[in-house]
Amino acid sequence: MRYFTEDHEWIDVEGAIGTVGISNYAQSQLGDIVFVDVPADGRELAKGDEAAVVESVKAASDVYSPVSGAVLEGNPALADSPDLVNSDAEGEGWFFRITLSDESELESLMEEAAYEAFVAKL
Repeated sequence: MRYFTEDHEWIDVEGAIGTVGISNYAQSQLGDIVFVDVPADGRELAKGDEAAVVESVKAASDVYSPVSGAVLEGNPALADSPDLVNSDAEGEGWFFRITLSDESELESLMEEAAYEAFVAKL
């Protein structure tokens, strides 16, 4: 199941593991992405914590954790190919994987249809 935040992060949940990235809308607003700083393995994050940084030719932006938990891994491909976020933001351009410490936090996130309606109003 995929969920979205109002800050344009997405999380795909399988069991107690979430894969986190930024939406196509977010990457389109940022422009050409030149650098991504992902969180360290094992880092504990609370929902809403700054987890990663994405830099584009326009600006640097924080990426927030949509849930609480421990980082399993950052996406190693982004070190050499940050442009993966532009070409496949909701796929191979994921930022990090996290173990969910409180699955009830997902209830405050939007499902895909609700997110699309949210973005349409921006």
